[in-house]
Amino acid sequence: MITIKQVQQTETQIQCSDGFEIAASIYMPRQEIKAAVLIGPATGIKRQFYQKFAAFLASHGYGVLTFDNRGIGESLVGNIKHSDASLQCWGEKDMTAALEQLKQSFPGTKYHLIGHSAGGQLVGLMSNAGDLTSMYNFACSSGQLRNMRLGYRVKAIFFMNIFIPLSNAIFGHTKSQWLGMGEPLPKGVAKEWKTWCNGAGYVKSAFGKTIFKHHYDELALDSVWLNASDDDIANQLNVDDMISVFPKLKAEKITLDPKEHNLKEIGHMKFFSQKSEPLWYHSLDWLSKYSA
Repeated sequence: MITIKQVQQTETQIQCSDGFEIAASIYMPRQEIKAAVLIGPATGIKRQFYQKFAAFLASHGYGVLTFDNRGIGESLVGNIKHSDASLQCWGEKDMTAALEQLKQSFPGTKYHLIGHSAGGQLVGLMSNAGDLTSMYNFACSSGQLRNMRLGYRVKAIFFMNIFIPLSNAIFGHTKSQWLGMGEPLPKGVAKEWKTWCNGAGYVKSAFGKTIFKHHYDELALDSVWLNASDDDIANQLNVDDMISVFPKLKAEKITLDPKEHNLKEIGHMKFFSQKSEPLWYHSLDWLSKYSA
């Protein structure tokens, strides 16, 4: 247990419906709780990446939970090549269990999801997604390869369609860290990621194939979708493509220009960098609006 300014941070383990345990951090405000926030991580990103952002929210009165999806960070058990993790189970099991823990840790309040990339994409796989009051997404899009600008598309096609299959075949997992793409990925996660980014609607590619029950058609949350003008992945076409998977969702779209905020870059990742702290006040405004 450590103390960050006005915040108490506690490490815990969360048991999922299949008995698997994932690592999590709970940020407890030292003041009256306004609401509670689940931070859904991007693919292959450890929960520590969100620590300063989570502490910032907690210092303003919000209970926060961050977690490592199975096969990632401290939720990796044994050799990664033996992990049977998938994007689908991250949504169905890990995110669902994380929200249940958030509800237990901060009972009797409103619950919000702040999703980073996959952390917002997978919400429709959560059986308890209806317990959320709102969703605040950054860099959340379908990641559809053909919608990317040509220069980046070549790199993305190489990573998805050449590097992932080769790495899985040789090493039994994807060494995504070699290309600066976060933590090493279990082969099932990377294989699914490849398939979903090659089709329209990301997770929609799996409807009726591996996914037979979901809640994308039902969710009517208030949501905001932020992307950055210098993000080659979550460009506007791909953000729109992802939103289209949620037919009832109330979606507001905002594109951030780093120059307008005196930032060198925002891209796909740096909204959560402490250098971007001025941007974080927008999330506070959103949470305040939907926590009253």
